Amino acid sequence: MLLISNLSKSKTSLSTKLNTGNRLGKLDENLIVRIAKDDMLALEELYRLTDQTVYAFILSILKNPHDAQDVMQDTYVKIRTSAHLYKKQGKPLAWIFTIARNLCLMKLRTAGKTSDTSLDELEDSHYFASLDQNHAEDRMVLKAALEILSEEDRQIVILHAVSGLKHHEISKSLGIPLSTVLSKYNRSLKKLKKYLIEKESI
Repeated sequence: MLLISNLSKSKTSLSTKLNTGNRLGKLDENLIVRIAKDDMLALEELYRLTDQTVYAFILSILKNPHDAQDVMQDTYVKIRTSAHLYKKQGKPLAWIFTIARNLCLMKLRTAGKTSDTSLDELEDSHYFASLDQNHAEDRMVLKAALEILSEEDRQIVILHAVSGLKHHEISKSLGIPLSTVLSKYNRSLKKLKKYLIEKESI
């Protein structure tokens, strides 16, 4: 999969083995049209293609794996009930992200604040079960990203490194210029590297 391989001094690489990027290549907005007609097979297919990416996006906002899983489930319920409102513009993932983000904001307003990020919870989440168990550094990088990066930077790093989205796909889905996505991603890698090196030296 994708690597955060520039974190070499701490020997840290987020080497997930998800195939999400390949699956998203099969994402067809006609699935949403079919969902609007109560086609449950279409909903199941949409879930299969997007669940890991949607979870990663939600986690980048809430920073709490348990809350992220709850909101992810709510997102697919909302997709089912709102599919008839979808306008075909070639951006199905952006539409899904809008639903997920709105639900995240509702969750944050209800909770009042984000919960502490728990590494144990990250490890328990089956969405990250494919992180190489021989590389605890992978999980540390993910936790560091959740802890120190801004929301937009977290989204870019996690969607690219965990979900396997290409930079141009992130640009399209988040509505951010590609040049901004690239600069933020590279800057975030440098920030993570500096943070982890300093943490090792303590």
